[in-house]
Amino acid sequence: MTVQNVALPNGRTPQHVLGPPAPSAIFLVVTVHPGAEGEVKNFLGDVSGLVRTVGFRSREDHLSCVTGIGASLWDRMYSIPRPAQLHPFIEQRGDTHTAPSTPGDILFHIRARRIDLCFELARLIIGELGSSVDVVDEVHGFRYFDERDILGFVDGTENPEDQEAIDSAYVGPEDPDCEGGSYVIVQKYTHDMKEWESLGVEAQEAAFGRHKLSDMEFDDDDKAANSHLILNTIEDEDGTEHKIVRDNMVFGSVESGEYGTYFIGYAGDPSVTEQMLENMFIGDPPGTYDRILDFSTAETGNLFYVPTQDFLEDPGDDEDAAADEDAAAETDDTGGPADDSARNSTEPADQTAVDAARDTSDGSLGIGSLKRSRQ
Repeated sequence: MTVQNVALPNGRTPQHVLGPPAPSAIFLVVTVHPGAEGEVKNFLGDVSGLVRTVGFRSREDHLSCVTGIGASLWDRMYSIPRPAQLHPFIEQRGDTHTAPSTPGDILFHIRARRIDLCFELARLIIGELGSSVDVVDEVHGFRYFDERDILGFVDGTENPEDQEAIDSAYVGPEDPDCEGGSYVIVQKYTHDMKEWESLGVEAQEAAFGRHKLSDMEFDDDDKAANSHLILNTIEDEDGTEHKIVRDNMVFGSVESGEYGTYFIGYAGDPSVTEQMLENMFIGDPPGTYDRILDFSTAETGNLFYVPTQDFLEDPGDDEDAAADEDAAAETDDTGGPADDSARNSTEPADQTAVDAARDTSDGSLGIGSLKRSRQ
């Protein structure tokens, strides 16, 4: 990624989604205790101040933090409607492999050139939130040799750049209330390195659809139907390819023998990432699942919405809630029933919302219905 600063016509400031590649990262997923929503909401507006406090000491190391909010917490924390495509992570259950949906209300994606800066910021965030949250997942990631994942292949080659990255990662004008926001899906994968390394290089390359040393893609005719590249290429009905912005990181422990990849994908339209996962776990056609999953296990799965920085600092929903309460009180004064539709306009963050995200005609996410053109 080469985009660092984005100016939006609507004057909003996106969060630092499209930062430069960072050698170090910490991914924190937390749940919020019932009753602590107000305290947490106020804190989220202060995260940028903590980033400045820590990062000022070493500005050349580009410390940043992206904050994402889950569907359940949104309904509990804000009185305004949930973003249109924010719903609980859709579990993908294939015949052989499953992408589970796991707990998580907030994601903090912390990046820098130095892990000590990431650690200090994470420590301060959790220190400030205190007993309001539980940390349900914490992963310390790092860049591996030559931008390779732990399986030995270059990761992120197909990431979009410049304007294409902006169009891919941010919500556009088709959703004015969310323009400049983003959706992010995260998953923690662990790998069976012993089994993977028992394969020959040729078999590993076939699983990816790419040469290991040169990073060159196979010709399309030479890619296997269950290769990672085939199943992660998403095109709509007119042949337009839709991309996401990945910032995957390697993690591991020599003591426990746990080695893995933390997948993180930003998109203005989360159905692009969801279609990739459906292809990987269920197959396209069904049964043709991603060969890499025979050596990789998805341990977690979450979808978050990344609002603009302006929204985090001033959601403006307190004024809306007060206006709703005044309107309800006026209605009650007339003797008629109070109208709660404004405050209850969001669907509950449950399976109903998940089902609504699917194309009910065939059970898929219907990538052909994608409405954005990113040519």
